[in-house]
Amino acid sequence: MKIKELRSISSEALTSKLSELRLDAAIERRKIATTGVASKKVKIREIRRTIAKILTLLNERGAKV
Repeated sequence: MKIKELRSISSEALTSKLSELRLDAAIERRKIATTGVASKKVKIREIRRTIAKILTLLNERGAKV
């Protein structure tokens, strides 16, 4: 997601999105471990970057994570 899209979302929605993304990252890591498919690494990188963007926005807003 782009930062502009994330800024328009409320802190509560960002927190729920953060938990979804963390779950997705764990699932993708498990898929890589079991199948060894390298193409999923790009998806994990995108998920990690989106998580970092959300955490940055929440810290800017002073919201508890």
